[in-house]
Amino acid sequence: QVQFAESGGGVVQPGGSLRLSCVASGFGFSEFPAKWVRQAPGKEPECISVVNPRGDIIKYADSVKGRFTASRDNANSTVFLQIDTLKPEDAALYCCAQGGDIRLTLPPKPGPGTQNTVSS
Repeated sequence: QVQFAESGGGVVQPGGSLRLSCVASGFGFSEFPAKWVRQAPGKEPECISVVNPRGDIIKYADSVKGRFTASRDNANSTVFLQIDTLKPEDAALYCCAQGGDIRLTLPPKPGPGTQNTVSS
């Protein structure tokens, strides 16, 4: 059974940082791209990053480029998302998922997610 366990979310002030983690299980993690998706209240979900299986090709949505850094640790089936210079519009539920390609497209079955709240 494919599962994802995200962690690291919290309440952060604008300009602050967070590091999200996602541990995957139930499939060959190192063989697939890994994606991060976020959904803000009242908005459509958005795929914000994708990392290829080797971790040497990483793409970002324009909305997070330059502030977010994705990476992966295949030995521990984990994908990370470093979030810097948080903005109020970054408040959302952040989920990871197995990707079928390295495009910034929504994956079919993301994990339950971890909540980020940006508040001063």
